[in-house]
Amino acid sequence: MASTPTGPVNVVSIATAVPPTSLPQDEVRDLFAGQPGLGRLGRRLVGTVFDASAIDRRHTVIDELDGEPRDASIFVDAATRTVLRPSTGTRNAVYTRAVRPLLTDAAEQAIADAPGLDRGDVSHVITVSCTGFFAPGPDHLLVRDLGLAPSTRRLHIGFMGCYGAFPALRAAVSTCLAEPDAVVLVVCVELCTLHLRSSDDPDTIVASSVFADGAAAAVVTARPAPAGAAVLEVLALETVLTDEGEADMAWTIGDVGFEMVLSSYVPRILEAGIATALRPLADRLPALGADGWPQVGQFAVHPGGRAILDRVQHALDLSDEQLAPSRAVLRGFGNMSSATVLFILARILHGADAAPAGPELVAAMAFGPGLTVESALLRRVTS
Repeated sequence: MASTPTGPVNVVSIATAVPPTSLPQDEVRDLFAGQPGLGRLGRRLVGTVFDASAIDRRHTVIDELDGEPRDASIFVDAATRTVLRPSTGTRNAVYTRAVRPLLTDAAEQAIADAPGLDRGDVSHVITVSCTGFFAPGPDHLLVRDLGLAPSTRRLHIGFMGCYGAFPALRAAVSTCLAEPDAVVLVVCVELCTLHLRSSDDPDTIVASSVFADGAAAAVVTARPAPAGAAVLEVLALETVLTDEGEADMAWTIGDVGFEMVLSSYVPRILEAGIATALRPLADRLPALGADGWPQVGQFAVHPGGRAILDRVQHALDLSDEQLAPSRAVLRGFGNMSSATVLFILARILHGADAAPAGPELVAAMAFGPGLTVESALLRRVTS
């Protein structure tokens, strides 16, 4: 029989995983700048965009990008270092193979790190991805690979873009409120680099400069955490469609991969509209005795790119310290679409940016097609 909840719904652990191939940003820049057929303006734009990205390195499942010779090539010709144009079907076949170890690595670590819980406690699995399709899908793989009960309830959230972690968290929280004994495993996994290509098109160049691969898993439950455990209480989750930008950020399926539209106007649109989009979240702060955004200790802002972080920081008048976790993840991992905000929250919950012993408010947000702004208000506390 389900018990009555004794406290809030908490994110009790977050774990991350990346592919072993790590690419310095300057090497990727030189690869794309040297592509045949790229015009002078395109080469100059590649150099400018990559150098301004604030990214040091990214991870990819495409080991061909590392420059080592290979017998067969799908994405990069080993002899000429030409970026090839495999079909969408070929790219998706690689996604189907390569996604599995990242899924399971992140999920197993998140469960291992969840205080007082083990895989036998997991009652629900929610997976998120927008960079590939197959069925039975990632949710099915996790149940099988982790040895979870065949009755484990599953949900897959697909093709929502960079904000996909937030609908997953909302579904997890709703599940825990309805079923207080529930333990929900949320896993976001994205293989964005499968869709990289060479082009003079500015949107394509921007995508080539920022996107990367990775997975992140979170364990969410309303069960009381053991004494001394650090958790993120989920205080509020909000979603807003902005008044403009619907055509400036999009993700469609083409013949040679998925095609990203990420126009140069997106950072300006977010700067102009972010305060309004976050108003439902800000309205929660007075009830907590807050005096506005300054009381929020840290921000997990999805780093769609350096310009987005810069514009959001300016619009909300945030300090460098408040945005440090977001910039650190951009610098070390790039933009991994839906998984990225969980990488940032992992730093805040467990890692380099973890708060001192006292409670700390955390605001998280991500942006995607629509133009959609998803946000959450969390509180890091020690049980």
